[in-house]
Amino acid sequence: MAKWNKDKKVLDHEHTQFWKFDLKDVVEPNLQKDVFPYDEVCRIDFDHKIMSINPAEEMFITDTTFRDGQQARPPYTVQQIVDLYTLMSRLGGPNGVIRQSEFFLYSPKDREAVERCQELGFRFPEITGWIRASAEDVPLVKQAGLKETGILTSVSDYHIFLKLNKNRKQALDDYLGVVKSILDTGIRPRCHFEDLTRGDIYGFCIPFAIELMKLREETGIDIKIRLCDTMGYGVTYPGAALPRSVDKLVRAFIEDAGVPGHLLEWHGHNDFHKAMINATTAWLYGCSAANSTLLGLGERTGNPPLEGLIIEYISLRGDQNGIDTTVITDIANYFEKEIGVRIPASFPFVGADFNVTRAGVHVDGLIKCEEIYNIFDTTKILKRPIVPMITDKSGKSGIAFWINVHLGLKEDNAVDKRHPGVTRIHKWIAELYDAGRMTSISNGEMEKRVRKYMPELFLSDLEKIKFMAAQAAVSVVNQVIEHPVMKTMKPELQEPIMQQFIEENPSIQFAYVVDMNGRKTTKNITNIADRAKYENYGVGTDQSDREWFIKPLQSGKIHVTNFYISKMTGALCISVSSPIVDEKDEMVGVFGVDIKFEDWVKRVEDIAEATQIALREEYEAKSKSDRWI
Repeated sequence: MAKWNKDKKVLDHEHTQFWKFDLKDVVEPNLQKDVFPYDEVCRIDFDHKIMSINPAEEMFITDTTFRDGQQARPPYTVQQIVDLYTLMSRLGGPNGVIRQSEFFLYSPKDREAVERCQELGFRFPEITGWIRASAEDVPLVKQAGLKETGILTSVSDYHIFLKLNKNRKQALDDYLGVVKSILDTGIRPRCHFEDLTRGDIYGFCIPFAIELMKLREETGIDIKIRLCDTMGYGVTYPGAALPRSVDKLVRAFIEDAGVPGHLLEWHGHNDFHKAMINATTAWLYGCSAANSTLLGLGERTGNPPLEGLIIEYISLRGDQNGIDTTVITDIANYFEKEIGVRIPASFPFVGADFNVTRAGVHVDGLIKCEEIYNIFDTTKILKRPIVPMITDKSGKSGIAFWINVHLGLKEDNAVDKRHPGVTRIHKWIAELYDAGRMTSISNGEMEKRVRKYMPELFLSDLEKIKFMAAQAAVSVVNQVIEHPVMKTMKPELQEPIMQQFIEENPSIQFAYVVDMNGRKTTKNITNIADRAKYENYGVGTDQSDREWFIKPLQSGKIHVTNFYISKMTGALCISVSSPIVDEKDEMVGVFGVDIKFEDWVKRVEDIAEATQIALREEYEAKSKSDRWI
């Protein structure tokens, strides 16, 4: 009979849909040693037949992170599986670009993970199972409430003869028996054609697929076939021969076995660095599903990275179809921070340095126009701003650019190349290279220097206010303690100097001096409005238990306290205190000031936060005192 081929727009001649290829049962295994000599590197042979691309009508991604991905590392915890599954759903979006994810079903932990993910109620990715080609495993799928399961159906003679100790007819009958038992439960089977790229394609694989399509017609239940490039032998070269040719494999199943492209899935491994290109080539020749794992983590060399297929999907389709690419960075962060996986720094899209440029000339180009040396807007698409790597060729502009990009500083908050901290970092870098350094400055090294020379960039809003207030006070305190009169420790000479200091700095509520025993020797020098009330408060009292006295005495350095509530005024304060030294550079006392913090704060929220900190400090101090008693 003649049947219309809607793709080729002509009538195809065929007597019946399944007449062409019968199983070739053999006595000895066909190991194809001319292509796969074990003691040498395998061969790539050609038949010189060129296939035209014929893309799948619908392309989508499937996942095996919780099956194949767990065969490459310590098993994920149930919570980690739930979290990664949730991130995967966000990444693939509501249209199911990430269509399915397969799970083990054997252990109580496996089944708990399935149940927890089912409870989330996500439409995509659909949860599917994986079992051996054994009828006794089928109830596991039914009990889990799944609509589809994978079945391990190895197809190469390496597996059939050498592993299973069967012949092709026995293997085929066993596989079909398990498929029928699954169909009897109403569940969709997905046959994993293990080691396909070493199989006898027309002697076993296509005849097996034809039998599966017969069962599909009889039952009305779809049967999927996973094309498993188990050892990564697949190649995409034009004119390459079977069984290694990806394009010819896909077209053989579609055209010679009658398997619709939407029921085919490519599953590859990266043994020969071809996992990604093989998967996307399968798309281009009619296979709808490309199987993957997060970060490409899978058995041996791994699988196509799911995040890589996401980017490739968008490249081929020209639109995102609901994909949220920024979740790729969330997934990478989760693997590193929660699971402890160390992602190689240069790994595409997720490595710490994947969009880092080191060459000085490239940094100059980035400053002028980011598009010159960035693959796309990584800030928008991946939440990953482009960051140049610093060398002695970067200059102050490059250093400022690194700081602004690394810390997300923009417009008025951006650091200028004339910032003193930038100058210090630039000098430090020059000294390193003058001493013979040859490598670039790492992000970690840069961050340490920025923290050292520009600490204010790493503070919260409240900490920044405290930092600015303390810096202002420290500057004036340094001037006061250097005055010759302060070194005399004579209150009648010190107090006028301190009064002048208060009048010039109205946010400072009190200034005072204590001797080396912690006894207050001066009045509380304050503004005129508070003078009558507080001037003589505490003169001669013992202040030796106060933090602002103890710390300078121990370190010989200026000290800034945390927030506290003043016992005298009830105001929210911080104190800055410094040693007073005489002409012999010996410590003779401590000079302290109390800063009224409310004068520096505009936001009510900041005052509330600082007050909470002060109350907590007071409570903890009292708790320590009570324990001592």
